[in-house]
Amino acid sequence: MVRTERFTVSTPGRGLFDITERVQRAVESCGVAEGLCTVFLHHTSASLLIGENADPSVQEDLERFFARLVPDGDRLFQHVAEGPDDMPSHVRSVLTGVSLSIPVLQGRCALGTWQGIYLYEHRRRAHVRTVSVTVVG
Repeated sequence: MVRTERFTVSTPGRGLFDITERVQRAVESCGVAEGLCTVFLHHTSASLLIGENADPSVQEDLERFFARLVPDGDRLFQHVAEGPDDMPSHVRSVLTGVSLSIPVLQGRCALGTWQGIYLYEHRRRAHVRTVSVTVVG
């Protein structure tokens, strides 16, 4: 059995947004007890990651790290069609990825105790992002 569900996430701008429960609901609605869940983001300036969901300072530290690693307005980049955060957003997306594979056990994503699924918006302004959740079981 294969089933795909889509949903959108409205972001107010740069940051990490917990989508764990939305992904879990999509998995549960498929009715698969055991299998594999693939979460895919249909964009090139945002990404997905599994990260710690207990301490918000982890998210703040990630943003500080990426601000240092790939700063907005870096003169290295030619692609600035949509502003100084344009190419840095693409680089951040390539570094973190746009898909995740998560085992499904007992009808839910088998995440670790402190793991959450996050959409990481890399652009400074608001966007609506589309996420697909495909479950095979």
